[in-house]
Order: sequence, then C-alpha cells, then structure tokens
Amino acid sequence: MTRLQPDKRISAKGLAYLLTVYLVWGSTYLAIRVGVREGSGMPPFTLGAIRTLLAGCALLGWAAARHVRIRVSRSEAVTLALAGFFMWPLANGLVSWAEQRADSGYAALLVAAVPIWSTLIDAVWRRQRPSLRLLGFLGIGFVGIGLLTVPRLLVADGLDLWTILMLVVAPISWAIGSLMQIHRPMTVSPLVSSAYLHLWGCVGFVILAVCAREPWPTPTAEAWGALAYLTLAGSILAFTAYVCTLRLLPINIAMTYAYVNPAVAVLLGWLLLQETLSPIIFAGMGLILFGVWGIFREKYAATTP
Repeated sequence: MTRLQPDKRISAKGLAYLLTVYLVWGSTYLAIRVGVREGSGMPPFTLGAIRTLLAGCALLGWAAARHVRIRVSRSEAVTLALAGFFMWPLANGLVSWAEQRADSGYAALLVAAVPIWSTLIDAVWRRQRPSLRLLGFLGIGFVGIGLLTVPRLLVADGLDLWTILMLVVAPISWAIGSLMQIHRPMTVSPLVSSAYLHLWGCVGFVILAVCAREPWPTPTAEAWGALAYLTLAGSILAFTAYVCTLRLLPINIAMTYAYVNPAVAVLLGWLLLQETLSPIIFAGMGLILFGVWGIFREKYAATTP
C-alpha cells in the first residue's frame, strides 16, 4: 500500500465507506450510554475489552477464512499496537467511562472536536500550513458544535471536571491513532489491520479495567443488546469501514465523520430518549453540515486539475 498523498483524488468507494461511518458511529454513543449507565451491570472498560476481543477475533478469523495474509512486519505491529491503544482504551474507553455520567449527545458533541485536533496535528506532522479557507470551514463547524454544546454545559449540574477532561482527551487520542495509520500505512488488508487494532485495544482495556478495579460484569438484557450492537455494527462493520476510509480519502475528509456523528446522536436522543430539539440545536447542526460541505468543496477544488 502506497502512502496517501495530499493530492490523491477523492474515491467514490471511500465516500461509501465514510457514509457507513457517518450513520453507524453516530448511533454508537447511544449504545454506549445504554451499556454503561447506572444499573446496567457493565463497567465501561470491561465493555470495551469484551467488544474489542470479540470483534478482533471475528475479523481475524474472517481474514483467515478468506486466505488473506494476516502476518505483519515488526514495524507494522508496532504501529498497530500504538494506534490500537490510542484509538480504543485512550479514546473510546474514556468516552465510555464519561458516559456513566454524561448523556450520549453531550459526549458526541465534545468528541466532535476530532477534525480540529487532527488538522492541527497533521499540519505539524507534515510541516504544512492548512489553507485559510480550510481552517475557516473547520471553524464554522466548531461554531456549530459550540452552539450545540454551550447550552448543555450551562445546565449540566452532574458533570464533574474529570468527565469533561476525559471527553477532551478522547478526541485528541483518536486523532493521533488515526494519523499514525495515514503516515505509517499498512501492507496488509484493512480487514487484518482492523482486527489487530481491536486486539491491541483489548489489551489496553484489560489493563485499564484492572487498574480501575472494575467489578465482575452482571449485564442486564439492555446491556447485552448494547454490547452486541457495538461489536457487530460499531466495530466489525463501521470500524473496518473507517480503516478503509483512511486509506482511500484525504485525512481532512475522513475526519468529517466527527461533524456528522453528533447530529446523528442528537437526533437519536430526540427519537429514543425524548431529548428536546430547540432552534439552537437546529442552527448548530446546520453549521456543522455546512462545515462538512466546505471541507469537501475545499479538498475537491485542491485535487481537481
């Protein structure tokens, strides 16, 4: 697999994978909340460990059944281990921990800062300065996120500083893990790299679960359902699609999923948890979608001769 170049044309197949990430990952915040909320009987890091173990084994078994090469080089193993730690226990795990206290929509809104962090980190990594227009569209999206977030912050009596801190650290960790795969691409298939990312993530989750002294899980029926959905849809389907997206699309476009996911999460919260939709929420989602459009337009203009 050759290194993704900044001028790589936009792939229709990559956009299809990105659409899958848009739709499925927006719903996983709700599933995580159902899985770890009080009374669920499922500790957050234990949930992550079971999810990543099941998904990683399923993906690796699927690859072996298709006779896909599953052996990786030493340098690839190191990259996958580091990226797996950053993307699962240090990102998804912190979100799961925070959602014991925070509602799913609130968590999704804070994690939506991923494109901001990824753009800044990628610019430093490449030693390139993002265009002013690209930064402007990212800023518009961030204003939309602010419109969705600030009103909830003003009335969020139960959110402590640790919860907010974890939801700030999580998108930074996810951005770093994603960029590692851009700058250190794999020669194995996305199916195999996704499997190893899950399995290394499982190791990290187990370490965190032990350090946090989590109790033995006693899941409710709802928690089992959330675990099944997170494993099958969130991990096996959408995470593999995300790995494919990183290989086929420029990073600034791949990261736009973090703008759409909060809108999906807010909508599901309204439909399933009867959360209120106000004019401010509609305005915020509109600005987020406009930011997504602007990023696509800017990148497409840069790659069209």
